[in-house]
Amino acid sequence: MRRFFTAVVGTMFVLTAGISMAQEEPKTVIGNFLGEKNINVDISATTDLYSKYIWRGMKLDNDFVIQPGFTIGAYGFELGVWSNFDIDAADGRASSEMDTSLTYTYDFENLNLFDKDLETFSVTVGHVYYDFPDAGTFSKEAVLGFSYDTFLAPSLTWYHDYSRESQGGGKGDYLVLDLSHSLDLVPSYGITLDLGGHVGYNRKLFIKGEGGDVALSGGVTIPLTKFLSMAPSINYSMPFGDVKDEGDGAHENEFFWGVGFSAEF
Repeated sequence: MRRFFTAVVGTMFVLTAGISMAQEEPKTVIGNFLGEKNINVDISATTDLYSKYIWRGMKLDNDFVIQPGFTIGAYGFELGVWSNFDIDAADGRASSEMDTSLTYTYDFENLNLFDKDLETFSVTVGHVYYDFPDAGTFSKEAVLGFSYDTFLAPSLTWYHDYSRESQGGGKGDYLVLDLSHSLDLVPSYGITLDLGGHVGYNRKLFIKGEGGDVALSGGVTIPLTKFLSMAPSINYSMPFGDVKDEGDGAHENEFFWGVGFSAEF
């Protein structure tokens, strides 16, 4: 109950902050100082509500979950904190989670590759620490990603879990190709239709063999204020291989929905 209360308070903070900042923009000591020094710092906060917790084709929770997050970035570096809290806990699963990530992204502007000019090609390296307080375990992943700023915004990311299984680690690899595209629905209000999906390959990451998942999503982004947006979505997850095999992961196709709130400062 305490975790749920904390998550709700966090949600109210995001909403209140976004609305209040939209009404007025008071000067701040840190903000003005960074502006005078031409230091651009990106800060964002998110709070998502989902009917289930699906991760890489695996159902980690069959109840409603709330997932607050926060990121701060500058000079290509980004520090993020993301969490998951079970609202109902009727299924008895211990899905509480707190993740901390640190990444660095370098953009190659107007890169020429094989006699073809690429608009923006990016490389990301980083690390994610997963803490599971209810289970008393943790996991660690190294991250390497590539993305291309063009139609469908393709990105390919490799996650390598190197934690021991006795600590709670998956001791495996996950490679995922993400695609997404947004269409203007109401340009005058900035409302967009957002379509996305991914194909993931899983090698011994919390499973004995090999498998993966295909995910599809559709949603709408609705700007509520200058800083705050709402994004309802529907999602469908389709595991395959050992992720779905009865003798291993035994996960099934899952439909779930959610609504997210995001604020950027």
